[in-house]
Amino acid sequence: MRQYTNGNNLVKFGVIIGDFIIMNLLLLGFVKWGGKDLVPEYILVSKRITFVVANMAMMISEYFFYATVHDRKIEIMRVMTRAFWLTFTHVGLLFITLRILQQNGGNFSRFMLYFGAVEYVVLITARIVELGIVRYLRDLGMNTRLVLFVGSDPSLATLYERLVLTPSMGYHVLGYYASVEMKDCPDGLNYLGTIEDLNEKMDSEERDSLNIDKLDEVFCSMSHEESEEMVEIMRFCDKNVIRFFYVPRMFGNYQLNLKPERFGDINVYTNHIEPLSILPNRVLKRLFDICVSLIVCICLLPFIPIIALIIKLQSTGPIFFVQNRTGMNGKVFRCLKFRSMHVNRQADILQATENDPRKFAFGNFMRKTNLDEFPQFFNVLIGDMSIVGPRPHMLYHTEIYGQLIDKYMVRHFCKPGITGMAQVTGCRGETKELWQMEERVKRDIWYIENWSFWLDIKIMFMTVKMIFIHDQKAY
Repeated sequence: MRQYTNGNNLVKFGVIIGDFIIMNLLLLGFVKWGGKDLVPEYILVSKRITFVVANMAMMISEYFFYATVHDRKIEIMRVMTRAFWLTFTHVGLLFITLRILQQNGGNFSRFMLYFGAVEYVVLITARIVELGIVRYLRDLGMNTRLVLFVGSDPSLATLYERLVLTPSMGYHVLGYYASVEMKDCPDGLNYLGTIEDLNEKMDSEERDSLNIDKLDEVFCSMSHEESEEMVEIMRFCDKNVIRFFYVPRMFGNYQLNLKPERFGDINVYTNHIEPLSILPNRVLKRLFDICVSLIVCICLLPFIPIIALIIKLQSTGPIFFVQNRTGMNGKVFRCLKFRSMHVNRQADILQATENDPRKFAFGNFMRKTNLDEFPQFFNVLIGDMSIVGPRPHMLYHTEIYGQLIDKYMVRHFCKPGITGMAQVTGCRGETKELWQMEERVKRDIWYIENWSFWLDIKIMFMTVKMIFIHDQKAY
């Protein structure tokens, strides 16, 4: 599957590393040349502690206010605002921590004021340079996203001209499919064929000509008379984890069940409402995941040797069962579990059944009580999973059901979870019939589109209840 976020992540982490280098060099400069009149005595005496505290404070600040120079729709005022809050949070945390560590007090206020002002100015300068570098690289064709247009409405021509006039946004348009060719089509926007040609390529072995493995986004502007064709395109995007956007036709906006988003000065629409696409919601969910998983992992450590001994006594093989599963955006990750079955060759293709001969006694107990899932809190801690979300499926099932169920791949628009809405509402265990998986996917998508912090809390409590009240489908 496509990993179109890799380039942006590389830019983001590069900028974060640059921020740490800038901060440490500034602090080193203040310590060496700031003088005793400006730099508190405690900082001069306890340099190592100061640098450790400063870097820890920067880690926390970067988590909340990392630079967004990789954002293709970024504005300079937003860059300056985030840099301000990054500096404010970093200096504030550094000030509070050093005052706590300094027993005899000291004049930290003047030092922090000067240090914060210089840090902000240098960060803003760095951001301008970084924006220039990113835009230059995108002008050269690097860190780009591959886009396909569908329709012949003039709104697509306007959007295309916007992208062409701003190559630094990093979009490469393959061309457009439409029933009729676009009037006054801009130079460079290639006509690729009719909607029927597109349907044939989506349904046949000619899919490779669409660059499915590289295609990132589809922008569509079609009339209601072509609603069936548009639905097929949305289904195709869902199956291949491609973002779909509807561009309103220039003669008026239709009341479609799509979420409006701003793309520069143009309105576009996406076919999925995702509360977790909002930064504060993602931060809240991630902080909760870290706090809870850290506590669980610490509490779990003393019991691992006991569980390991019992597993070893009943079945030869490793303590943990590690399996590649499909995560967010189709990314493959290694999912951890306590091994509950004898080592077998069918582990990656065959679901557990009620009287599965592969299970050993203690493994059967762990599966019924969900004890085998507890190592996944380590997956949560490192960021591969969340506590609540769609359950990650084995790669074989992703491949099979991705072809059979229209919206199956939509469940990968958020991190997989240890527990989820489908599991606490009766959709768990073996899926003998296709409709069972369809119902599970339906509830997973509902969770993604209706997420809230309190919904996560509710699902967690329902999961704890199921540990004590045995679910007949837990085997």
